[in-house]
Amino acid sequence: MSFQKNIMIVGVGGQGTLLASRILGEVLLSQGYDVKVSEVHGMSQRGGSVVTYVKYGSAVASPIIDKGEADVILAFEQLEAVRWLPYLKLGGKLITNTQRMNPMPVITGVAEYPEDLLALLEGAGVDLLTLDALALAEQAGSVKAVNVVLLGALARQMEFGEEIWQDAVSRTVKPQFAAMNRRAFEMGYRGQSVAAN
Repeated sequence: MSFQKNIMIVGVGGQGTLLASRILGEVLLSQGYDVKVSEVHGMSQRGGSVVTYVKYGSAVASPIIDKGEADVILAFEQLEAVRWLPYLKLGGKLITNTQRMNPMPVITGVAEYPEDLLALLEGAGVDLLTLDALALAEQAGSVKAVNVVLLGALARQMEFGEEIWQDAVSRTVKPQFAAMNRRAFEMGYRGQSVAAN
């Protein structure tokens, strides 16, 4: 029986969405799935909107995810969560960082950052998980580990054991950052800070 799952990772340039999708792809490939990963929208320079599609299953033809097709959206920033919400399927899961990052129109003073985005998401009737990934990443040892914290939160919603994910983190990040990223992943997976060992 064929099946397919669709995950979107959305954020802004510089947040590490591509590394997160690489780790996710490693996990899925290690479990024998056909996997397609595609960064198709946005610019990966700092501040631009970035979207990565990850599709996996028994056989995946196209890497593109259309509106209403995403089983899960992992959002690295509130505004990106709202922007890509129409892509979430009915009954899908939205996991979002509570962090706000000003897009270029806000930085240049042309626009204002919208207020109450989390309330808007809560009122949208979706299965929503919010996480202060920035605070957990800081506790893990680096604000740059927000992506791995969020990946931990995503992993909790999936059917693969934590050690499979931790192995993929270790294989994908530079060796000198492995311990810190493993800790960041665990914090996201547990939804709380963990003691350094």
